Amino acid sequence: MAKTVKLADIAKVVGVSTVSVSKCLAGKGGVSEEMKERIKQTAEQLGYISPSIMKQNRAGGTGNIGVLLPQRFVGNNTFYWNLYERLVNVLSGRGYYGILELISIEDEKNCIMPNMIPDRKVDGVIVLGQANNQYTAMIAENKVIPVIFLDYYMGRPEYDTVISDGFHGMYQLTNYLLEMGHTQIGFVGTILSTSSITDRYLGYLKAMMEKGLTPKPEWIIPDREEGNGALLDMTLPEELPTAFACNCDVVAYRLVNLLKARGLTVPEDISVVGYDNYFLEDATQEAITTYEVGMQRMAEICVKTLMKKICGERYYKGVQVVTGHIVYKKSVRRI
Repeated sequence: MAKTVKLADIAKVVGVSTVSVSKCLAGKGGVSEEMKERIKQTAEQLGYISPSIMKQNRAGGTGNIGVLLPQRFVGNNTFYWNLYERLVNVLSGRGYYGILELISIEDEKNCIMPNMIPDRKVDGVIVLGQANNQYTAMIAENKVIPVIFLDYYMGRPEYDTVISDGFHGMYQLTNYLLEMGHTQIGFVGTILSTSSITDRYLGYLKAMMEKGLTPKPEWIIPDREEGNGALLDMTLPEELPTAFACNCDVVAYRLVNLLKARGLTVPEDISVVGYDNYFLEDATQEAITTYEVGMQRMAEICVKTLMKKICGERYYKGVQVVTGHIVYKKSVRRI
């Protein structure tokens, strides 16, 4: 369970007494305007919620936040399970319980509204992972419960969402491969299966285009079916590039195993980069260079925005992008 932020935590960061923090947040005098601003900014950054606001938020409410996750994304050590755990911790620190409901393939296809919304079993909903467009629209346009989407977006500016910077992240990774001397670079991922994979492909393509390079069509390898997201048996072409950029770390490890089956090693024969940096390697796996997603920051921004929607406060509307950084490991060699 996430730690509830206390006045003493804020006082320690700012370097003032707990009494000064208490006076400031209660709107009382005795604290300079400059110090008030510092205290308020620190309180917001730490995620502090006053007891009165917490009671107000839950008065007449359920104290629950629903998290909807398409069932096809469920599995051991998946990216979304890791992100869900962070959401639960952030919600806990704000006095809420996170209630997970899996969206079955059938319910998603037939646009069946989850009972938690019409029954008002939750005060807000987070949709984690990309559902189909019709299901997304149904949830977003409900008139009962505030909604925010996490890790995907649609071309609707009125839909509030938090995503990682997939375009710029893969652009950086591909530029790194180019800097290491690679000009023959493939991409692994079904381009239009999710908004995040599309963004990552476009980031890869931009880096290639800036160098005047055009990847061969056979070097763009699908990894899943469009629509239902079911993983495909990936097929490698006879002629291989010198490097691959993969849309996520799990797919990168699948690719490494395919290369091994062909008698090739990483990075001696083929260089590989992934995306996410949440997947835990073991002794039998290569350490793959990747782009670390700011999952904790994504969870915090998502919850903070939803809380403001629930309370009717002003908030940043539309798409909010969370940047990350490259984590250099041992899967790329200079040529």
